[in-house]
Amino acid sequence: MTDLNQPMLDYAKTRLPGDGRITWKQADALALPFGDQSFDAVACQFGAMFFPDRVAGYKEARRVLKPGGHFIFNVWDRISENDFADVVTQALAEIFPDDPPRFMARTPHGYHDVDQIRADLKAAGFSDVSVDIVDARSKAPSARDAAIAYCQGTPLKNEIEARDASRMEEATTKATDAVARRFGNGAVDGRIRAFVITAPR
Repeated sequence: MTDLNQPMLDYAKTRLPGDGRITWKQADALALPFGDQSFDAVACQFGAMFFPDRVAGYKEARRVLKPGGHFIFNVWDRISENDFADVVTQALAEIFPDDPPRFMARTPHGYHDVDQIRADLKAAGFSDVSVDIVDARSKAPSARDAAIAYCQGTPLKNEIEARDASRMEEATTKATDAVARRFGNGAVDGRIRAFVITAPR
């Protein structure tokens, strides 16, 4: 199991203590510290959107795969197909109309063009690419929980603070109100959509 961020790996270890089947390693997806043809499968969980050079990352995945191995990864669909992210982003645009925080639309939900994904994989040497759409539901105990998760628990927090750190509570409340108007004041439930991409070597 790899991640660019060592603290993320440290936290993951605490969730699976003593599982000897897992090796934890800090690694850059664009320069994997593994030999050629080392693995039967390479999986990337909602990470490709963050690669500064996706073709380079895909080439690395292909390099470490054995012949016949599979590269499997997922990405979010456009933000309009993911309710909470979309509602929160629109609410924050009302707080900062001149420079709306667009992290969610730009990055997690910014790599959704299936034709582009196929082209990037082809450029990396993959030829037989399949894409599956996965629809599911995202749930939170309350609108406030959903708003805090997005405004204070993702890099969206950095964009809010860069505009005006003193308005974090105002931004979170605005997002809470927007989610509550759309989904109610109790437990909330919104749609999410992602793509699962499979590319054999």
